[in-house]
Amino acid sequence: MCVYEEASRAYDAPMTTIDASPIDRARYAPYGSLVAAGLPDEARSANHGTAQAWDALAVLESLRGPHARCTASLFRCHPWQGGEVLAIRRLERHPRSTQMFVPLKASRFLLVVALGADAPDLSTLAAFLVESPCAITYAPGVWHHPMIALDDTADFVNVLFADGTHEDCHEVPIAAGLAEVRVS
Repeated sequence: MCVYEEASRAYDAPMTTIDASPIDRARYAPYGSLVAAGLPDEARSANHGTAQAWDALAVLESLRGPHARCTASLFRCHPWQGGEVLAIRRLERHPRSTQMFVPLKASRFLLVVALGADAPDLSTLAAFLVESPCAITYAPGVWHHPMIALDDTADFVNVLFADGTHEDCHEVPIAAGLAEVRVS
């Protein structure tokens, strides 16, 4: 559950319109990690030769202290029906924990992310199209839009460190007309 807060600074900027583009590790790195199989020669043999393993694709960080627990939840996201443009009206962040989404059943989904300390910096807004099979993380403090399933209902395991306090999640409104994503 997110704590809804008024944005700590007023936005005085023109409309930001960005295009969603396919995710890749390098472009997504400022916001988190892409967790997916790499090239076969990058893997190591595991389980007595019955599997390949790609190690250390993401780090799950807790900056919460000893009372936070690593939790797993299931999110069922219904497919977005909004057309070709998504108006960004809110962003959230988990200021002291990595958040990981692992698709159990998903075809394509959309990530909308931004950097910023007390409020999202809309000049860093980015949108990524993700096709399964891969998981993603949001680094601690990265602002993001709630998960958007694109084609069908999608189930995700959501992993993060939480202790039930307001520091688990912050959410801020984004005024109408400030940010939108073209989805293709």
